[in-house]
Amino acid sequence: MRISAKADYAVRAAAELAAATGRRPVRAEESASAQHSPLNFLLNILSDLKLARVVQSYRGAQGGYRLARPPEEITVAEVIRAVEGPLANVHESRPEELHYPGPAEPLRDVWVAVRANIRAVLESVTLAQLATGSLPRTIRKLVSDPDAWTAR
Repeated sequence: MRISAKADYAVRAAAELAAATGRRPVRAEESASAQHSPLNFLLNILSDLKLARVVQSYRGAQGGYRLARPPEEITVAEVIRAVEGPLANVHESRPEELHYPGPAEPLRDVWVAVRANIRAVLESVTLAQLATGSLPRTIRKLVSDPDAWTAR
């Protein structure tokens, strides 16, 4: 799986907003600086997150962005979907819509299984967990496997 810069910046910005819950709105410039994100790119991402009702924006001198709901209710998967669309597509198609001939026929089931595993990880992590560094046990277990850190 390839995670785009857009998805990465979106989740990082959302984590910044989660960490600021209960305080004043966070200005895009502050988030961009804190996460070393290009400001104009981040502004486009925040616009996508606003359209998806993940964040709210506020105008004025004390304006900026806040999460639209408590960070415990927003998953990493939701943030990525807001800026990228479905978590796993094959040539812009949903895996279940694919049909392959001959010996490649079971490949559709492989792509569906890949999507299920991606969902299992990304839907289990909330922005609150990211912001506090308290990832779910299932995630900690996955990253404790040395093979998880090996590039292949």
